[in-house]
Amino acid sequence: MSIVSISAALETALNAMSPALATAWENVPYTPVSGTPYQQVNILFADVSNPETGLLEEHTGYMQITLRYPLDVGSSVAKTRAELIKSAFKRASTFTSGSVNVSIINTPSVTTSGQQEDRWVILVKIPFKSYIN
Repeated sequence: MSIVSISAALETALNAMSPALATAWENVPYTPVSGTPYQQVNILFADVSNPETGLLEEHTGYMQITLRYPLDVGSSVAKTRAELIKSAFKRASTFTSGSVNVSIINTPSVTTSGQQEDRWVILVKIPFKSYIN
């Protein structure tokens, strides 16, 4: 259940952000509303490593938040949201679900992806690490 707990810790932290933003979660139906911004969340896991002998597992990866904002209203609102996410998931932050702690290992990165269909898109990548025994 480690990847479930890691995902839950990260998703709970994102969901607690204020102001709230409509969210398209992984494998959950979502219909975007025209003219309304939303964020799409994907949690991508890397290979698990075993840094010591025994049963310790090191899980790494990143949570990618794709911000999707209406076109032709400028980029500052989307960039402001990206900065808010960066501050909520700053380097060395820790989030917990059950007995699993998830640490943010680097400052989140922000990349402008540009126009996709009827949206202006910015990607925020949040690198994480968690040790499971």
